[in-house]
Amino acid sequence: MSSQFGDNKFLMLKIMGKSMGHFCDGLSRRDFMRIGGLALGGLSLPQLLEAEQRSGIRKSHKAVIMIYLVGAPPHQDMFDLKMDAPIEIRGPHKPISTNVPGIQISEHMPYCARIMDRLVPIRTMYGSPNGDHDSFICYTGRPVPKQPPGGWPSLGSVLSKLQGPSEPMVPAFVGLAPKAGHPPYGSPGHPGFLGPAHSAFRSGGAGMQDLKLNEISLDRLQDRKALLAGFDQFRREIDHSGLVEGMDAFKQQAFNILTSSKLMEAFDLSSEPAKVRERYGKGDSRNYGDGAPRNCEHFLIARRLVEAGARCVTLNFGRWDFHSNNHSELLTHLPLFDQAMSALVEDLHQRGLDKDVAVVAWGEFGRTPQINPDAGRDHWPQVGCALLAGGGMKTGQVIGATDRLGGAIESRGVHFGEVFATLYHQLGIDTSRVTIPDLSGRPQYLVDGWQPMPELV
Repeated sequence: MSSQFGDNKFLMLKIMGKSMGHFCDGLSRRDFMRIGGLALGGLSLPQLLEAEQRSGIRKSHKAVIMIYLVGAPPHQDMFDLKMDAPIEIRGPHKPISTNVPGIQISEHMPYCARIMDRLVPIRTMYGSPNGDHDSFICYTGRPVPKQPPGGWPSLGSVLSKLQGPSEPMVPAFVGLAPKAGHPPYGSPGHPGFLGPAHSAFRSGGAGMQDLKLNEISLDRLQDRKALLAGFDQFRREIDHSGLVEGMDAFKQQAFNILTSSKLMEAFDLSSEPAKVRERYGKGDSRNYGDGAPRNCEHFLIARRLVEAGARCVTLNFGRWDFHSNNHSELLTHLPLFDQAMSALVEDLHQRGLDKDVAVVAWGEFGRTPQINPDAGRDHWPQVGCALLAGGGMKTGQVIGATDRLGGAIESRGVHFGEVFATLYHQLGIDTSRVTIPDLSGRPQYLVDGWQPMPELV
């Protein structure tokens, strides 16, 4: 289910009858209530829910948090430092040891170094066909060219189609990316041929407005709790009146989503202990150039969303396209990523979610071994990196090795599709058997023949 709804389409929940009191802002139930902006592609929310049911959704509590490191980070300065290479290759940053003997990572990732037994750096990612900036391969596992009609769907959309949320009041697929100057940098992953019913709920878009009554604005309420209390009281009174029982099943499900406080509560960090929020950090909520924010709180919101019932949460972090000043720019990104990523992984373990929630962080390609005259690293599709955790995967290991200069795969190259096959496997989806029909009715496999990675499963 998506909430990227069109501006001119509206779902109307019209509730009429004798007066049963007032909302906290004085609106009478004798008046009908409008909840705006709740349709997409000509379909109302109840119709979208009905379409999802027809698709054969299966329930599961497993989930994926996917972190797109916008613009592609430099693998040579994170997980694959080459201290024996010339200075124009290795740069000024130093490696440090981790809590797994033999594994070293950047000195600017001390938090991740302390929990390396719960992580898996991949040093040999490949699959980007041409080095063009696009989040597409990170969200689909496939290159942009040679798509079927409608385009390949992202992992979140596939999970929405096949499994749906584990909690009906929370969307299956949530994207925390705000709009960006370069549109692929702000993409949460597209639904492709699965259609708008399976696009991401956008926390920074119209979808959040869809959770509020149009006639009740926040400045007419004392605080968010008063708004949520009004929703909850309204639900209780409507249920008592019997009017909810008169709605058809899908309209009632839409009503449940809109009037439940569960989703709004997942976005509300005020209930988190101060110690937990401090561990994640705040970062910077402003977009970095034409990229995404370096918002550490998004990592915490992602955990709260999967705990509330979302199947897939995507978040976009920073802008790592360091064609100049690579070494100093890393100091604006890497420490924040290190803090938030490590906090998320530790939090999942502490809450007993590490077997069920997989985490993957990556960019669309790697960076050149050679440092350019502007002290930057350019695009390098030959090899990049990724960082995995959770999902019941075998952690505490490094996968893959590059050559002496970090520019070519020396052993165990890993295609994006292999990681996707592994994630689907951990979610209980057999990619060798499960297909989804495209717009022409042709069944499409979820990955291009890739198998789950034996090192991880």
